[in-house]
Amino acid sequence: MAHFKLGLSLVGAAALLAACGGSDSIMGKLVESPTVVTTITKAQLDAGPLVALSGKAKCDVKVVALNYYTPGVKGETSNASGVMLVPTGDGCTAAAPLVAYAKGTDVQKPRTLANPTDGETGLLAAMYAAQGYAVVATDYLGFAKSNYSFHPYLHADSEASTVIDSIRAARAASGFVGANLNGKVMLTGYSQGGHSSMAAHREIEKNLASEINVVAGAHLAGPYNLSGSMKLTDAIAGYQFFVPYLVTAWQKIYGNLYSDVKTAFKAPYSDWIETLLPNPTLTYTTLVTSGKLPGINGETPNQARDALFQSAFISDITANANNAVVAAAKKNDLLDWSPKSPLMLCGGAGDPTVPPAIHQAVMKAAFDAKGLKNVTSVDVDPYVAATYGPVTQANAATYYGNYHGTYEPPFCHAQAKALFDTVK
Repeated sequence: MAHFKLGLSLVGAAALLAACGGSDSIMGKLVESPTVVTTITKAQLDAGPLVALSGKAKCDVKVVALNYYTPGVKGETSNASGVMLVPTGDGCTAAAPLVAYAKGTDVQKPRTLANPTDGETGLLAAMYAAQGYAVVATDYLGFAKSNYSFHPYLHADSEASTVIDSIRAARAASGFVGANLNGKVMLTGYSQGGHSSMAAHREIEKNLASEINVVAGAHLAGPYNLSGSMKLTDAIAGYQFFVPYLVTAWQKIYGNLYSDVKTAFKAPYSDWIETLLPNPTLTYTTLVTSGKLPGINGETPNQARDALFQSAFISDITANANNAVVAAAKKNDLLDWSPKSPLMLCGGAGDPTVPPAIHQAVMKAAFDAKGLKNVTSVDVDPYVAATYGPVTQANAATYYGNYHGTYEPPFCHAQAKALFDTVK
């Protein structure tokens, strides 16, 4: 009962602070008491598909649902939910480092990582929490319990604040859920999450180093060079999901990407595209099978692009140096900083969705140009190819269709874990 009462008092105090103009002080505080959803046992983890890569579980893993305050894109008070994974059981009581994780692109608005059956949660549990790391992972603004009106997709500043406030929330929750944290923080994320985790890494080292002790960052398959990606003449795999998501989110944030949705998007997509993502009911598959996005007829990425966007809108992106989409992309590039802690970039050379040549290699070159010696870059393509290859004409569509979302992540997480083990 005391646990419940404290949760209520936090809500009341936060509301009072917000009403008095003190909203900055509530960021990262808990909206409600943390809830223990379940405990995943070592036996359950060892029966999972990742044990060969992660090693046998050393700890049971307590799955804790979080709901915390974090700002919107204009600094307004909002909230995000997420999960904390707490190592528990015999031999797992020592103070643990905290891994703050940012998830990949999500189109399902109700989805939360505070779900032990979620594949991404299971990966985090097996690779980190079962090995003695505490983990916190945000659902982001606009998902699950968040009351924010949209998801600011690939917006570096709000991604950073959402991840940073998840760290604060995990610290606030630790005493209630039996977590013992040692003060060290590692940052990681995959795909969109690689962009988010690096944005958080940059912000912490620039402005919050006295509060958060980041000892390493491992940023995995992230789109760090967004302005460079805008100049690609061929569309990436998954274009029909990612690019409309980005354009409509940035339009909500900056307000100048287009004057009318019909000048950017073709009918019928222009009728619903601005409120389509994230979606309360549709998945990647059903977004296509329902006709809400192109792809049901096997369109190539270029054909999907041409079905979605007005040709003049696309041509202006590639031809106009002052194009508003490119200007927004430059605001969210991550090429402008110098990490102090060890940093690893990871990806696979065969990734057709976030091509390393456009993002990882350019990011590494930017770090190298600053003379940094604490940055490494890893290509896990040999592991992917050895496990799922060879690629043939018959299996190429399946191979590359699964590469970014299924094949690549576990190998990059294994690399991240190896880095974290050196500084934990």
